[in-house]
Amino acid sequence: MIRSSSPLTMLLSRHTRRRDFITLLGGAAATWPLAARAQQPQQMRRVGVLIGLTADDPELLTRIGALLQALEQMGWTDGRNIRIEYRWGSADAERIRKHAGELVALAPDVLLAAGTPTVSALQHVTRTVPIVFVGVADPVGGGLVASLASPGGNTTGFTVYEYAISGKWLELLKEVAPRIQRAAILRDSDTIAGGGQFGAIQSMAPTLGVEVSPVNVHDAEEIERAVTAFARSPNGGIIVTGSPLTTFHRDLIVTLAARQGLAAVYPYRFFVTWRLDLLRA
Repeated sequence: MIRSSSPLTMLLSRHTRRRDFITLLGGAAATWPLAARAQQPQQMRRVGVLIGLTADDPELLTRIGALLQALEQMGWTDGRNIRIEYRWGSADAERIRKHAGELVALAPDVLLAAGTPTVSALQHVTRTVPIVFVGVADPVGGGLVASLASPGGNTTGFTVYEYAISGKWLELLKEVAPRIQRAAILRDSDTIAGGGQFGAIQSMAPTLGVEVSPVNVHDAEEIERAVTAFARSPNGGIIVTGSPLTTFHRDLIVTLAARQGLAAVYPYRFFVTWRLDLLRA
């Protein structure tokens, strides 16, 4: 059964997000045959981890550290009885597909995937190796699983939030900047979640008297051009929807919003914590 993390908890509690993240792989490890583990305590298991961002992303490094710590507490030590193979996609679809093939070729016992693109890439390569996912907004709509109650196949995991929370983002933007009349919605149009999140925001717009416009993002140049053009007219704000692509470019997006004086709402707390840390330094 796929589990859904609380949206407010995901937004406000870093510790809870890390706990959700590390529980996944620990749960998968716990399903390995207990008898075999008792008879062969040093048998090496292999885990493949595919993440669509970069290896030096500070948020992900923190989560990987928490993952390793949790596995250690459960008796699994990387290099002793478990070997973890990491691959990083850098928000590049071709690279993600290549790394998916590399990981499956290593014959892992389980695969951990972060984000819809990584799950999809792995599913194209294997339908037998168990895949546990995190960071997926709509696994059913994205065609990753049959249903939330009974995912089926070789894939299961945690959803990030329901689309309804996206409508709350517009309410929050209006609350922090009451004069807002226009809102640019930064989204990844290549994903099901991008459309779903925009639809939820759009449904709230008439009630709040806000005109919303989708801004499709694919690369840094497109983001900078779109945000700069939007900021030329007054009474505007931005909402950044959750996706691997917007997460990959989060530093640029936050910097642009601050530079242009745009009120902004982000899908995750870590979009802005790095900037707060700089201000406190």
